[in-house]
Amino acid sequence: MRHVPKTDVVVIGAGQAGLSSAYHLRSSGLDFAVLDADRAPGGAWRHRWPTLRMATVHGIFDLPGMRFTPPPPDEPAAEAVPAYFADFEREFGLDVRRPVAVTAVRDAGDGRLLVETDKGTWTTRALINATGTWTRPFVPYYPGQETFRGRQLHTAHYRGPAEFAGKRVVVVGGGTSAVQLLVEIADVAATTTWVTRRPPVFRDGPFTPEHGREVVARVDARVRAGLPPGSIISAGELAWTPQLRDARERGLLVRRPMFDRIVPDGVRWPDGAAQDADVILWCTGFRPALDHLAPLRLRGPRGGIVMDGTRVVADPRIHLVGYGPSASTVGANRAGRAAVRELRALLAAPADPHGVAA
Repeated sequence: MRHVPKTDVVVIGAGQAGLSSAYHLRSSGLDFAVLDADRAPGGAWRHRWPTLRMATVHGIFDLPGMRFTPPPPDEPAAEAVPAYFADFEREFGLDVRRPVAVTAVRDAGDGRLLVETDKGTWTTRALINATGTWTRPFVPYYPGQETFRGRQLHTAHYRGPAEFAGKRVVVVGGGTSAVQLLVEIADVAATTTWVTRRPPVFRDGPFTPEHGREVVARVDARVRAGLPPGSIISAGELAWTPQLRDARERGLLVRRPMFDRIVPDGVRWPDGAAQDADVILWCTGFRPALDHLAPLRLRGPRGGIVMDGTRVVADPRIHLVGYGPSASTVGANRAGRAAVRELRALLAAPADPHGVAA
């Protein structure tokens, strides 16, 4: 019979949230294993588009115990941040097992969890899920979408503006990525059209800690109520960066409301207005990558997972970090610490007759 590794905690994912969790697990007295589907360190940052430079990222917060030294502003984020994550893993001796793709997590029936992967099965007393959202790009459906003769792609598959040279491009979405890519593409495209569901809100001045807490609180209220979390970014505002001020002066930030139909050669609005297009770029966000948790039936009747902090209310053995209110670099750090603190207390408690910590 094949040996099944046993541990106290399995961490799924080695992005910011997963590495923060692993750091705190080192001093917890618990055995743990970190499983990551990527071939190298970096999490979602490894997959960001090559033209995303450090000068235009929202900001990188230090992982616990190791300062992030800002690289040159023109360095690609897809190189700078993975290098930092790799240094962090080496500095703290984190044995991240990769590439290991988790396919399902099941209840073993004896108080433990079975973590099934393409490299075998682990059995664990608790689970920290840090799988993020990058592998679950979201594209909304609009009537006629399948008839479009041009190209449709999502932010996750954007590799730079050169491939849009001479094209008529419709950019859909009101977040930071949408406006960044709109501005890049406008330099080479024949035309650009910016479309959003709601009028974008631009903010003058820096984002204050108070504003950040308000945004996080709105997302936290959703997950505590068992609703899908939405996005930290979508709950916020757009900052007037020098790049966006320049784009405004060039007339690039002219927003149109959402179309209601896609036709073979473009998009149409309810009033009959039309825009011909060769490309539709969906900057419409991501959804949490949680399909592997489906066997546990954690979702409630309102479509989300009821949370209390990082803890799944229906199963306290399971913590979701980098999810909902902790889906930001600073939030992920705090979530990793909180999850480990709660699991340490849970697993230290006496077990009931079925093997579950009381």
